[in-house]
Amino acid sequence: MTIAGFIVKNALRNKRRALLSILSVSVSLFLFVTLLTLMRELTSPPEDIGASLRIAVRSKVSIADPLPARQLPLIEKIPGVQAVMPLTYFGGKFRDEEVMFAQFGVFPERFVELFGEAKIPAEQFDAWKKDRTSCIVGQETATKYGLKVGDRMTLTGTFYPCDLELKVVGLYTGTLDDRNVWFHQSYLDEALGNWGNVGTWWIRAASAEVAPQIITAVNAAFENTANPVRAETERAFQMSFVSMWGNIKVLIGSICAVVVFTLLLVSASTMSMAIRERFRELAVLKAIGFRRRELFAFILAESMALSVLGAVVGAGGCWLLANTVNIEKATGGFFPFFDVTPRILGLAFAIAATIGIVASLAPSIAVARTSVVEGLRTLD
Repeated sequence: MTIAGFIVKNALRNKRRALLSILSVSVSLFLFVTLLTLMRELTSPPEDIGASLRIAVRSKVSIADPLPARQLPLIEKIPGVQAVMPLTYFGGKFRDEEVMFAQFGVFPERFVELFGEAKIPAEQFDAWKKDRTSCIVGQETATKYGLKVGDRMTLTGTFYPCDLELKVVGLYTGTLDDRNVWFHQSYLDEALGNWGNVGTWWIRAASAEVAPQIITAVNAAFENTANPVRAETERAFQMSFVSMWGNIKVLIGSICAVVVFTLLLVSASTMSMAIRERFRELAVLKAIGFRRRELFAFILAESMALSVLGAVVGAGGCWLLANTVNIEKATGGFFPFFDVTPRILGLAFAIAATIGIVASLAPSIAVARTSVVEGLRTLD
């Protein structure tokens, strides 16, 4: 029998225990990888090439408070500002159901300046600019609801006391989230009876270098007015929504720590039980000339094999699931992306290897301290 065969035979001597050990590691690491990926998606949303140049301006009091439209000329005069447009969230229902796509009122003529990554045919973009009751729809939403150019869509107001009757004149692609509906801010303003407000302002800076100066200037410009604002980068604006849920990193990090610690206890207990049952066999190996470090290597290899195999099943299974299942559909559109990165997988395998090493320490020390005579007296 070869050394490798000897290790495999010992690892699978009690097949039920070996299977349960592998399953405990795999389930724990599946949960670990899922939680880390979830935290990554919540705290590090993907950004497109224009994100570094975009600045969001919202009410300093609350994101739900509107901003007066008269702020526009003052913002446009700030040095370094390349383009400004409103971004007003409508949040209506479509076909009498809660929808997972957002609807925004904007200035169509400035849309491409702010979101240049959006790809839309020129004739459709021109039609959108000319018709104030028109809208453009993300390709994903159009596919989901069977919408095409020329269709009508009614958005029933939930936040605002009005409904919007929109005509679909274009479909866009190319953004990180091709689900949104974009319509004329002027149409919403008219539907609300010359409202004269916007939800937020979005600014495109001339360069990433001048963005911090623009943020400072915008905040200072309205600091002592009836409508103070808070300007921040697009990423900071996104993270403000995550912060409403509390400290996600601490919560998920704590759960991950508990999972790893519990897994370590289970693995150590399993290995100690497996080696204690084989003391007589290990004593025989000692008697025929095997040294302590060789016995330690046998125990370590057995422990590592079970842990790494569990990591392959658990972490690998999570990666496979994320790459084969439509996560966006499974989560109702809440997570358009769920990317299990190589870094997360590497961390999961590193933890599995560490657990394999640590779990083998106690039984190895016990074997080293046990003499051949004491080992032979031990009952299997």
